[in-house]
Amino acid sequence: MGGETSGYVPPKSEKSYGDQQKDATEQHKQTGKHEMTGVASWYGPGFHGKTTANGEKFNQNAMTAAHKTLPFNTKVKVTDLDTKKSVVVRINDRGPYAKGRIIDLSKKAADKLGMKDKGHANVKLEIVK
Repeated sequence: MGGETSGYVPPKSEKSYGDQQKDATEQHKQTGKHEMTGVASWYGPGFHGKTTANGEKFNQNAMTAAHKTLPFNTKVKVTDLDTKKSVVVRINDRGPYAKGRIIDLSKKAADKLGMKDKGHANVKLEIVK
C-alpha cells in the first residue's frame, strides 16, 4: 500500500479517529456540514481487482476511497491543506487500517491530489452528496 509504506507517524497531539468522528458529527448537527481533518493515505497496486467492502471490484484508476464509517457511495471532497488542491471521491471501501489515517484514496485520486509520491497528506474531508 502506497500510503502505509511512507513511515509517517502522527504527532501525539493529533486527535484520535474516534474524537474526530465525534467532532465531525457534532459540527454536522450544528451547521449541516460534515467536515473532518486528518491524514490521508492511498492504496492501489496490491488491491487492484479485489473485492471492496461494498462488493464491487477495486479499481486503482477510479476516483474512489475507503472510509471507516461514511455510507457507501457518499461523495467526499478531499482537500490537501498544504497545497489547497482538491478531488472528489466516492466511498466504496472500508479503511484505512493504518493508525492515524482518516481516509485511504485510490492511486488515481492520490495522484490527482499530488500526494502519491509522498504517500500521505494533511487533508480536510467535506461531504458533497
